Amino acid sequence: MSDRTPLIAGNWKLNLDPVEAAAVASALVPAVADRGDTEVALFPTALSVPAVVQAVQGSGITVGIQEIHDQPGGAFTGTNSAAMARAVGCAWALIGHSERRQLFGETDEGVGRKVTAALAAGLLPMVCLGETLDQRDAGQVEHVVTRQLAAALGTLRPDEVATLTLAYEPVWAIGTGRTASPDQAQEVHAVLRAWLRNHYPAYVADQVRVLYGGSVKPGNAAELLSCPDIDGALVGGASLKADSFAAIVHAA
Repeated sequence: MSDRTPLIAGNWKLNLDPVEAAAVASALVPAVADRGDTEVALFPTALSVPAVVQAVQGSGITVGIQEIHDQPGGAFTGTNSAAMARAVGCAWALIGHSERRQLFGETDEGVGRKVTAALAAGLLPMVCLGETLDQRDAGQVEHVVTRQLAAALGTLRPDEVATLTLAYEPVWAIGTGRTASPDQAQEVHAVLRAWLRNHYPAYVADQVRVLYGGSVKPGNAAELLSCPDIDGALVGGASLKADSFAAIVHAA
C-alpha cells in the first residue's frame, strides 16, 4: 500500500463564471474540506480563480490555473504567467492537457518549458500525458506516454521531479463517456512509475503521484482508485457539480 496521499482534482475547463464557480466551491467546502486522508484541488477558469480562492480560504482545498505561458511576462496577449497565478492564490498549474495539445498546438517541448516556469514561480505542476485511440490501437501507448514524460521533465533535478504530479489521461476517454478499465489504467500508471524508477533515485518514483483522468464518475471512481499505482483522479465533467465531485473524493 502506497503512503502517497490521494489527490482528487477538478478541471472545470471553460465552465462556471466567477459567481457560479464560487457557489460550487462553497458547496464543496463542508463536503470535502479538511479530509486528512485526501487532498482536493480545483482548476477554475483564470477569471474565476480569485472567486474560488476566496471561497475555499482556510478549508485546505487548493486552487490551480489551467494554463500558463513559459515566460514570466511580456508581449504575449491572452496568456497567464505562473507568477501572476501564484500572486492571486494558485498553488498548482495544469500543464499539457490533451485539449491544449490537440486544440492549441501544445508541443512536448513547450510542456517542458512550462513545467520549468511553474517551478520557478513556486507553483506545483500537474503534467498531463496520454495517447489517442489511433496510438493505442497501433500499440504505441508506452512509447507515447514515456516520450511525453521525458520531454516534460527535461533537465529537472530529482528533487524537482519529486514535487510533480502526473495525470494520465487517455485522450479517447476524455469527455466521451468511455473510461479506461482499471487494468488498462493501472498498466500505464505502472509504466510511468517504472520509467521514473529507471531514470531517477528511488524516492522520486515513490513520491510522484500519478492521477487518472478520463470520464471519472462517482460510479467508477472507487474501482479505479483501488489500483496500486493510481494515486487519485483528475476529474472533468463530474467536478462541475459539488455532489458528484464530493462522491469521488469520498471514494478515495
